[in-house]
Amino acid sequence: MLKDAQGLIVTTDSAKAIAAINQFTEQMLAYGKDAETAILQAIVADPTCALAHAYAAAYYLTQENRKAWQQAQPYLQSAQQHIAQITEREKLYVQAISAWADQEIDVAIALHEQITNKFHHDLISVQQGQYHYFYIGDKERLRQIAQKVLVSNPGNHYLYGMVAFGLEQCHQLKAAEKMARQAIALNRYDPWAHHAISHIMETQGRVDEGIAWMESFADTWEHCNSMLYTHNWWHIALYYLQLENYQKVLQLYDTHIWKRANKQSPKDQVGAISLLLRLELRGVDVGNRWQEISPYLYSRIEEHALPFQDLHYVYALTKAGHHDWVNQMLVSIQYHTLRINPFLRQRWIEVAIPAARGMVAHAKGDFHKAIAELQFILPRLHEIGGSHAQRVLFEQIYHNAVLSVQQQSWNYAVS
Repeated sequence: MLKDAQGLIVTTDSAKAIAAINQFTEQMLAYGKDAETAILQAIVADPTCALAHAYAAAYYLTQENRKAWQQAQPYLQSAQQHIAQITEREKLYVQAISAWADQEIDVAIALHEQITNKFHHDLISVQQGQYHYFYIGDKERLRQIAQKVLVSNPGNHYLYGMVAFGLEQCHQLKAAEKMARQAIALNRYDPWAHHAISHIMETQGRVDEGIAWMESFADTWEHCNSMLYTHNWWHIALYYLQLENYQKVLQLYDTHIWKRANKQSPKDQVGAISLLLRLELRGVDVGNRWQEISPYLYSRIEEHALPFQDLHYVYALTKAGHHDWVNQMLVSIQYHTLRINPFLRQRWIEVAIPAARGMVAHAKGDFHKAIAELQFILPRLHEIGGSHAQRVLFEQIYHNAVLSVQQQSWNYAVS
């Protein structure tokens, strides 16, 4: 057995496997573009290393699409085949990733909590625990899972960035900014810490400062995977949107968001969709950009990885005129709820399904139906995940529908 760079025991005798695992850990925490390559190298170096296989499965599951879920399966099977002689931490981790693959998110969360309670230096487990809390809308526990290991990891800028984001989501903005700035003082190339401050400045209306701040670090994002590269530029675009500089927003969409996106990535797709939607809510003509995105969404119709993602897909497909695909997707969501565990089912039935119907109605211009579907679920939208900055879009859609109905009534009254 050897120790990784976090000081954690890994069941392997291969120094090459450890070196590759260390690179994978660094890439994941830094949202780097080489995480997949690194962990596959670890498996080549030691095909019997259960943790390396579990890390590979976890990497694919973070992609949140059907193809990646299928890619994860053989690695999970290999991890389970070699589970007998591994450490307690490694067993808990393999179990957590297996639960994630089975969509037993509550079980996965409990296992990540166990890991982080006993093994305070396992920041991959902290990161993945935060990930799950983010997509079930539990902001307090998102903060707590990172904050509880802070004392054990002094000077770790990656953890500072994770804590900063948790504090921001809990509206502790002053503490969040202090923590994020500490992270960046330790390492300028920490994109998640940049991201945390972008949220803080947007929340506080520090628009010009936010633009200057984020653009001053934009050169460092060339090392990022497409998700965080495009997402950080998305935050810059939101600042320009507040300034009503719509041409600049479209330029950023064309150069740094959709152009640089992994067109097959759900998270990249969602970012592009949400920006186009925000522009249209402000009356901006987005041209044929809906049609450019829609072919990449066909594979999403029966996928249902996350309800947050599905709400974006149905809107984009409706705007692109693919009404048959939209109807197929709405039916598929209904069937999906019959196959998932109760922990997730309630969120889909009570929040995601009416929200999806409301999104489709708004995209079609049926504002009365949009209001009827959305008005009662707005207070529960956090249950399907996303950040404050992302979820506010659904509130904007609802208010746009209300204003549109009022305008229609006014037009009718004066005609």
